[in-house]
Amino acid sequence: MTSGLTQAQHQTDDDGFKRPLQHLELNPGLDQREFERSTLGALNVYDPLESWNRRVYHFNYRFDQWVFLPIVDGYRYITPTVVQHGVTNFFSNLGDVPNLLNSVLQLKAKRSMETTARLLLNTTIGVAGLWDPASRMGLPKQREDFGQTLGFYGAPAGPYLMLPLLGPSNLRDTGGLVVDFSAKSQVNWLNVAEASNSHPEITLLETVDQRSTVNFRYGQLNSPFEYEKIRYFYNESRKLLIVE
Repeated sequence: MTSGLTQAQHQTDDDGFKRPLQHLELNPGLDQREFERSTLGALNVYDPLESWNRRVYHFNYRFDQWVFLPIVDGYRYITPTVVQHGVTNFFSNLGDVPNLLNSVLQLKAKRSMETTARLLLNTTIGVAGLWDPASRMGLPKQREDFGQTLGFYGAPAGPYLMLPLLGPSNLRDTGGLVVDFSAKSQVNWLNVAEASNSHPEITLLETVDQRSTVNFRYGQLNSPFEYEKIRYFYNESRKLLIVE
């Protein structure tokens, strides 16, 4: 009985279903770059301005490396961690204004109520947003922008765009950025938008803080096709956010 079971097991192992790769021959010359080049077809995104976008991408790469990151590193070095968190929370609280407006425009009732509660809690108990008690109360930050709102109502993404300093975008989302910025200025929550007109250092601090909280670094993908990958990831992530 045992002998028959062993023989059957041996036959099963040799039929190729349990070891289908045993006789597979791999091309030793096929390195990572060749593999990536062969899959570029799957990364295609409508990019009629690719030549210009690549120039902007290269500019962003060098600006980030030579200007932006050194400033961010200096900011992190001289600013206590607790202050950094307070600055991040403060500007995040301001960002909930366009988040709320776009949640309402997309008819997301639950998300609109949660964002309203976040604004009220963080502005009052959180002392103008320097702390984030709302997240600890089970109200995590939800991100909605006018680009998502346009996509929600069926507006096409349009051509891919690489924006100076701001990074990946498309025609629809670039227009959305303008609307969101205008909304923050018009609402003027906590009078920050008006104060920024006479104190540009506020805008500079917000810009440095935003870059400080983004972990992405140009070149970290260690691939000659980083441009294509970033373009693809941005395009797909925006689709997921719109249907969320």
